[in-house]
Amino acid sequence: MMLTKEYRVPLPLSVDEYRIAQLYMIQKKSREESQGAGSGVEILVNEPYVDGPGGDGQYTYKIYHIGSHLPGWFRAILPKSALQVEEEAWNAYPYTKTRYRCPFIEKFLLEIETRYLPDGGQTDNVFNLSSSELRLRTVDIIDMVKDNVSSGDYRKEEDPHLFRSHKTGRGPLNDNWRQEYIVDTVKRDSDKKLMCAYKLCKVEFRYWGMQSKIERFIHDIGLRKTMLRAHRQAWCWQDEWFGLQLSDIRRLEKETQLALAQTMGEAYEDKESRPNVSGDSAFETNEAKTLECLNKDAQGSHDAAAGSYIQNGHSPTELSRSERQLSRSERQLSRSESNTSGNHQLSTVGVSRKTSWNSNRGSSKRHSGMLNNLWIYRAEARIFYGGVPS
Repeated sequence: MMLTKEYRVPLPLSVDEYRIAQLYMIQKKSREESQGAGSGVEILVNEPYVDGPGGDGQYTYKIYHIGSHLPGWFRAILPKSALQVEEEAWNAYPYTKTRYRCPFIEKFLLEIETRYLPDGGQTDNVFNLSSSELRLRTVDIIDMVKDNVSSGDYRKEEDPHLFRSHKTGRGPLNDNWRQEYIVDTVKRDSDKKLMCAYKLCKVEFRYWGMQSKIERFIHDIGLRKTMLRAHRQAWCWQDEWFGLQLSDIRRLEKETQLALAQTMGEAYEDKESRPNVSGDSAFETNEAKTLECLNKDAQGSHDAAAGSYIQNGHSPTELSRSERQLSRSERQLSRSESNTSGNHQLSTVGVSRKTSWNSNRGSSKRHSGMLNNLWIYRAEARIFYGGVPS
């Protein structure tokens, strides 16, 4: 079952101010976190759209290289070429929609709808959910002042308890700031501003034995932790973005897009493996690397894993059952390699892509499904043999 949460993130800004803050923050963080082929963001499309989600807005298509952000146990069961996430975003502010997919994990979906309202997060059902959807929804209010951040994420200059803006005079904030701002804005007897980002997040990872753990990880780490830190930054970076116009933001986005293209390009050239985003070769290259990685894994881990399994006190019967599971994985590998040598054509996403991911998946769905089954069988085999790698 898909895990659905509604995050509510109040901020002491106006809805119009938040739009500039958010766009500025995204382009800045994209630059800061891009270090090459293993970690970074590629912006392939950034252009206006008409009559799409939310009406008229701005469409972006990005590729995130996420290997350095995943836990070791998850990274260990994935081929390196699969550590990419594709993002499509439709920004028709004050409504946005974002969809994330991974090409090699067909049964994974992360979809986020966001609405921005001038309140403190006390409005219910802003997405007009049905009664059954409301029963499945969990509401989580993220307080950027009170909620704790990890020691690794903490920055003194990004602490709302300490920050005071030189340009606006706002801050610092205390732990009761939200309640105080709600009262003041309702009375309309102050110049305080208040808005809330309502984010409806749906996560689905439909693989047996891993679904709940992965979905919780994505919500707790990939979403909540990220949103908490990002909104602290949006507030504490206001002296950088305050006074900017939307035209200034578009110029910065274009500069960032060009800078990231150069950074990622240099990293690929160093490894002599830069993908061709306009054709099929990128997907085929990644596919070949994936099959090679899985083949080495199948050949190299069987004996050691079996020994570990028996040492852990399991019976020969249980080992035999686990080996049959592994054999199915290896047979699947053989069939997949056979198909790779045929004339199967894979469709990929080029820089001109403007529509939903679903419209382009048809020709590659059957083949990528085999790859999905292949690596998930390998994960199950490892779990049978001695637990998830740490």
